Amino acid sequence: MADLFKININLMLKKKFKVIFLGSDEIAIPSLNFLHNDCKGTDVCAVLTQPDRRVGRGRKVKPNSIKLWAVDNDISHASPEIPDIETYEWLKEFKADLILVMAYGHILKESFLDLSSFGCFNLHASILPSYRGASPIETAIAMGDELTGVTLMKVFPKMDAGPILDIERVIIDKSDTGLYLRNKISLACVPLLERNIRSFAEADKNLIPQNEKMVSYCRKLTKEDGNLDFFSSASHLADRIRAFQSWPGSNFKIGNEKIRIGNAKVIANNLSLKEGETTKDEKGNLLIGTSEGILIPKSMQRPGGKMLDSLDFLRGFDFPFGSTLISSKMKDLLVQK
Repeated sequence: MADLFKININLMLKKKFKVIFLGSDEIAIPSLNFLHNDCKGTDVCAVLTQPDRRVGRGRKVKPNSIKLWAVDNDISHASPEIPDIETYEWLKEFKADLILVMAYGHILKESFLDLSSFGCFNLHASILPSYRGASPIETAIAMGDELTGVTLMKVFPKMDAGPILDIERVIIDKSDTGLYLRNKISLACVPLLERNIRSFAEADKNLIPQNEKMVSYCRKLTKEDGNLDFFSSASHLADRIRAFQSWPGSNFKIGNEKIRIGNAKVIANNLSLKEGETTKDEKGNLLIGTSEGILIPKSMQRPGGKMLDSLDFLRGFDFPFGSTLISSKMKDLLVQK
């Protein structure tokens, strides 16, 4: 019986195996391109993604990047609000060898996990078991981490809790924003898939359980994560500013006007500025006191305006130097489960 199993595995590895891909975010495009165009051993037979949504200032209904990719590449696709029995029966028809998931947006029912012969695997944008959940990329930067990665794991009914097949590590540079790191992780999926593409058939032999004692969870980001609390350290605020640069942004208030900081640097607080207290240096840069260090915005933006270099911004804005900025509470990014 064991010999027959090995023969079946070898036959499967010699032919292209069929992949169903589940995703809804642009971060998965390099993986799809690799599987469809560059990997000789795979055939992307179907794509499951989220429905068209209202996006942008005009709130027009548009398809996401994954659906557009499926259309452009003439791949069968579906976009149900929630995967149901009809979705299950549709996917079953493909008789897939592998289901691969990245940033799909739904926790799959257990019945879906058994639709393919190799099982269902997920590409998660952190080094598990750290940062299970919705915002691992931004959270890693905001927490001041220097290393993150992509984990290839088998999907279990519990969120991001399945055993690990492999990890591709990614260095977080001090200049990385959330958007830039997202792109680095997106590209890191390709070598991870490339070296494991022939391992899926016998993946269960190589899976490593996650250490449940080391688990952490990151929550979904909200607009309130743009708050700045100057009773935090300047380095922590600078990390949050670059993490949330694209969304939700990082803001402080001058009167009734909300000023957005695009990026910032940190220096020692040799001026003994109190938390939120402001002054300017000899070049005219804004200096903001924190609990540890001074925060210097490098770019700023008014509502409806463009993001400008800070000195250009301050030339056109009557900033009340010497005033103390109001701190806004920052919610913890990690949550208990």
